[in-house]
Amino acid sequence: MYAIVEAGGKQYRVQSGDRIRVEQLHVEPGSLVELDRVLLVGKDDAPLVGDPYVSGASVTAKVRNHGKEDKVIVFKYRRKKNYRRFRGHRQPYTELVIEDIRA
Repeated sequence: MYAIVEAGGKQYRVQSGDRIRVEQLHVEPGSLVELDRVLLVGKDDAPLVGDPYVSGASVTAKVRNHGKEDKVIVFKYRRKKNYRRFRGHRQPYTELVIEDIRA
């Protein structure tokens, strides 16, 4: 069984035991999080498609840790104008381990 969930404005295809990185959630590591924005649940017989979400479906995940992604470098440059801007950004994330899918 698999599900497509929405978290942080992005969609993820998950199965039980998967590890995913979502936008940072303000919860403690080791606690359980319930993702209730389930767009699709794939079963053996037929998938359940939501409109826009599947009613009664949820995905339970355990928070593994928090961290920051690799640095993304933004470099702006205008030739002959002595204009250079150098910025870096590291996006925070929360790593989740999928425990259970309920539909």
